[in-house]
Amino acid sequence: MEWSEVFHEITSQHDFQEMHDFLEKEYTTQVVYPDRENIYQAFDLTPFEDIKVVILGQDPYHGPNQAHGLAFSVQPNAKFPPSLRNMYKELEADIGCCRVSPHLQDWAREGVLLLNTVLTVRQGEAHSHRNIGWEVFTDAVIKTISEQLNNVVFILWGKPAQQKIKLIDQTKHHIIKSSHPSPLSAHRGFLGSKPYSRTNEYLQAHNITPVNWCEGEE
Repeated sequence: MEWSEVFHEITSQHDFQEMHDFLEKEYTTQVVYPDRENIYQAFDLTPFEDIKVVILGQDPYHGPNQAHGLAFSVQPNAKFPPSLRNMYKELEADIGCCRVSPHLQDWAREGVLLLNTVLTVRQGEAHSHRNIGWEVFTDAVIKTISEQLNNVVFILWGKPAQQKIKLIDQTKHHIIKSSHPSPLSAHRGFLGSKPYSRTNEYLQAHNITPVNWCEGEE
């Protein structure tokens, strides 16, 4: 199955015309992130059949030169977001590798779908594109992954991500959850949770090549 088939199935079941009209107006009259050509980059970089892991974020970063279509990732020369800094801190503590770039394209190419539940945002206004239709779309994506694939690891940080558990068949997939890596909550269960090694242990136990979390620094 390819993303084009997945998207066709979703759009045949849901009407996104209002969302498209809203986004057309927003991109014409406001500063919106990511750039239009990067909205679907998570899907461009991680083919459907190659998905091993889904890391779920919320909406894109809303500052300049940050968002480029991958959850938690920012463009190479952008300032490190605090959540990503904590993700790297845990990565080093968990499996001993030290990343230097805030860019996660290499994870995406390893089969890690870095999916935000909302795919666009207005500059400087967090959650400004909530409830325009993106959640319907990304919920359907999660449900399709659950139905069509096997042995995917879903990494769910924080309560909003964990609300998606109901979309996932836990009899054939693995869920890793903890508090969110943001500075507000990282010390309440994220740090020390070892999501990277636990993911690879599960994948290896099911004869799936583990994720190389360490390489790809730019």
